[in-house]
Amino acid sequence: MRLGVISDTHGQLRPEVTALLDGCDAILHAGDVGDPAILATLADIAPVTAVRGNVDVAGTLARLPDEVSGEIDGVRYRMTHRREDLANSDDRALLVFGHSHRPEITWRGSCLLLNPGACGPRRFRLPLTIALLELRDGRILPELRCVE
Repeated sequence: MRLGVISDTHGQLRPEVTALLDGCDAILHAGDVGDPAILATLADIAPVTAVRGNVDVAGTLARLPDEVSGEIDGVRYRMTHRREDLANSDDRALLVFGHSHRPEITWRGSCLLLNPGACGPRRFRLPLTIALLELRDGRILPELRCVE
């Protein structure tokens, strides 16, 4: 299974992002969506699960959950916008967060802490990135991809 993970679009969904997500079986958005049309466009690619970020304060975006957890293809995950809102002790194999705009792939034992970075407007001189994950037999094979 191919899982696309993005964050911090801040109202901008670049064509390069949708091209990279094409063929994904599911998409996770770790908040700061910025425009509900982004979730609709992503839903045309694959089923989308999203959380509310600190800029998602109005309309339908304000009704997004602060946190979601579940299982995708045998991999238990939890997602929130800010890393500090994830509990330190968790039985999940995948913890997803955004907010900092800094991409991160960190293994803590058998748990992957993943920040896909930001793929909306450029900020802080950081690269624009997303994450693509291959989920196979309960294993996670992560890859960061530059958008530009």
